Amino acid sequence: MKEIYQLNKEELFRTCGNPEGLTTTDAKERLQTYGENTLVEQKKQSVASVFFHQFADLLVIILIAAAIVSMASGNIESTIVIFAVIIMNAILGTIQYVKAEKSLDSLKELSAPKAKVLRDGIKQEIASKDIVPGDILLLEAGDMIVADGRIIENFSLQVNESSLTGESTNVDKDDSDITEDVALGDRINMVFSGSLVTYGRANVLVTATGMHTEMGKIATLMNNTKSKATPLQISLDNFSKKLATIIMVISLIVFGLRLMQGEKILDSLMFAVALAVAAIPEALGSIVTIVQAMGTRKMAADQAIIKDLKAVESLGCVSVICSDKTGTLTQNKMTVQQLYTCDTLLNADQLDLHIPAHRYFLYNCILNNDSSIRDGKDIGDPTETCLLTMARKTKLFDVGVTEEVLRDLMPRLEEIPFDSERKLMSSKYLLHGVPTLLTKGAVDVLLTRMDSIITEDGIRPITENDRDRILEQNMQFSRQGLRVLALAYKECSDSEVLTAASEYGYTFIGLVSMIDPPREESMAAVSDAISAGIKPIMITGDHKVTATAIARQIGIFHDGDMAVTGQEVDRMTDDELTDVLPKISVYARVSPENKIRIVDAWQKKGHIVAMTGDGVNDAPALKKADIGVAMGITGTEVSKDASAMILADDNFATIIKAVLTGRNVYRNIMNAILFLLSGNLAAILVVLYCSIMALDTPFQPVHLLFINLLTDSLPALAIGMEPSDKKLLRNKPRDPKAGIFNKSFSLQLICYGVLIGIVTTVAFYLGDSVNALTASTMAFATLTLARLFHGFTCRSESSIIKIGIHSNLWSVAAFFAGVLLLGFVLLAPFMHGLFMIADLTVKNVLSILGLAFIPTFIIQITRIIKEAVRK
Repeated sequence: MKEIYQLNKEELFRTCGNPEGLTTTDAKERLQTYGENTLVEQKKQSVASVFFHQFADLLVIILIAAAIVSMASGNIESTIVIFAVIIMNAILGTIQYVKAEKSLDSLKELSAPKAKVLRDGIKQEIASKDIVPGDILLLEAGDMIVADGRIIENFSLQVNESSLTGESTNVDKDDSDITEDVALGDRINMVFSGSLVTYGRANVLVTATGMHTEMGKIATLMNNTKSKATPLQISLDNFSKKLATIIMVISLIVFGLRLMQGEKILDSLMFAVALAVAAIPEALGSIVTIVQAMGTRKMAADQAIIKDLKAVESLGCVSVICSDKTGTLTQNKMTVQQLYTCDTLLNADQLDLHIPAHRYFLYNCILNNDSSIRDGKDIGDPTETCLLTMARKTKLFDVGVTEEVLRDLMPRLEEIPFDSERKLMSSKYLLHGVPTLLTKGAVDVLLTRMDSIITEDGIRPITENDRDRILEQNMQFSRQGLRVLALAYKECSDSEVLTAASEYGYTFIGLVSMIDPPREESMAAVSDAISAGIKPIMITGDHKVTATAIARQIGIFHDGDMAVTGQEVDRMTDDELTDVLPKISVYARVSPENKIRIVDAWQKKGHIVAMTGDGVNDAPALKKADIGVAMGITGTEVSKDASAMILADDNFATIIKAVLTGRNVYRNIMNAILFLLSGNLAAILVVLYCSIMALDTPFQPVHLLFINLLTDSLPALAIGMEPSDKKLLRNKPRDPKAGIFNKSFSLQLICYGVLIGIVTTVAFYLGDSVNALTASTMAFATLTLARLFHGFTCRSESSIIKIGIHSNLWSVAAFFAGVLLLGFVLLAPFMHGLFMIADLTVKNVLSILGLAFIPTFIIQITRIIKEAVRK
């Protein structure tokens, strides 16, 4: 049997479909038959597997062994409690894992690529998972190919297939038949899933989807991709290992001291192990993951889709944002302002179809245009759709001639798509029986290629005076912040093959001025960025004057700032660029190489750089930046693939919201770490003090296990849910190289741990005046309750009065859940045997409440005084 690439067109359509594409009904039937166009991922861990994996921890294994020994020695109650605590920890770990996976799965769904197809005879954009064999894919530069297919119409298509073949160079494609047997890389009439369209466009008949594609065959063989830990997780893992070593040493010391004081080996061993388990924050890794996952969900709700968890951390460090202008800082709703033709300024409704210059003006706007407007929805480039919107206001539409009618009457013969180097788009048509090349593009580029000009009196050679008037008009438009396109045409022969060399010898038609007004929220977002210590920079392909006008309007450009073009950047040495870098707020007419150089220069100065982009040419800079930010609406699949974050609304203000959320996520993680470690430090200090002073045991092993369960999970997670505070944007960006445990953090950790440790020791002494059991009960209850109160302290550096007790109801719920469980253990008589609890008097209970509240009271009073002094 012949392979798909060996079939001729007749055999292809008979076997796989037709050039008109599918109907919606056909597509639904085929979706049922072939399934979704997705690659089958590596089988995820089942919930049961995740649950049992929680026990694969050295310390848990040691604890299980201790429980078994305890059972063998007849201490059944202690064994039951130990196993109950271990199982509860495993359940919490499993729940956290499942929640994190669901969060990440929902984000993968949000960032799934789209594809343009021909369905029911019209162009539609659908989710790539809904593509089926027989669909007609409409590919253009910047698209990621989402299925395997045979090219049926080709317009200078070039594809990068490096992800499949390993060849780094682009492949020229065509729609010719191949009869011989050739290798995958030589099947030039085929396109393959996972490849990138780098140039031109084509119509493709889909022949394979999902696991039946060439990429799917590779996925079948190699489906073992593992997710990487984020830098923060790696840092915390390393810290946890060091901490575990320190605590194990302390536990061995305590074990030795207990033996010297005459305790039994088994009891001493169990206590030492319980101390180690209680002191090590095992939940830290899962808390970090789930807080980050919550942050990504918050960002997704704010229209910022995070593809890479590392971006959540990096967002808190961003100090430079290089932003595109169009659609990000502006509304991406280009509107034609005025037209210039025949040395006259006009509005769209003043175009007269009887005047040749006006007629060719409209031909260029409608025909030399890849966009369309369907059911009131713009499909395509905003600049091109705005030209169609303008054309619909003319008398041409008054007589019922739409763009669809005109395009059917005058089909496109050849084309050279727009690219950022030429800054032109050209297409060839048969106009009034004459082969004609229509071109639109940058004024400064196209004007140098003009030989003649069309006026109301006809065509004549263009003069220097004409060029000066055109440039002056272009400058007037630009000073108003308007974007300007030049339109031109030339007649050519049937035999001439359209190439870049054809784009000379034009007749000037006119200029189109357009404006993309700033988004209403852009000015506030730019102001917030500056307050946050972030330098916003505009990088655009627009004219320098236009870009500067918009940048000044929204607050990016100020007196004393510089605006430079890509050519000016090219003329600078690296040292010269570094010297003026802080002064440059606007880069205009930039190339992809310029963008990479700008990002690199800022990174060499030690800054964390975010870069926005939407085109194929932006992909290198997006990858080079610390955080590449792609546009979700106008962005190409190439730019989305290269980015770490996608803006679902293409809005600069969304980046600032994401920065705030990123800073908040990091702050919450650090506060959770402070809470965990300061409480654990308190327990260690009390045990060491009692051991050194040869006092009775301050905690029973089951007490430490209960504290570990109750205070190392819910309160810490609640701290991770603390809502964003816009005041975080007043701080300077975090230094990514700074360690987690700086001087301020370490000082707080020690002070908090010592305070809680002191009140716990006092409680122990008060109870010891009665008996040893009452002493350990009061120490246990005081430490547990003090840590629950401490959860409110660790929510923020501000006082609880300032942030409000109800601003984080999760924290309130975690506190009351802990108090109820503690009260149940202390007051339920049948729990006393299990937890080795003494009967407490009212005086004992009041002492516990008062002592437990003292650390929080001291810290809060200190904060209130500091806040009053600052005012």
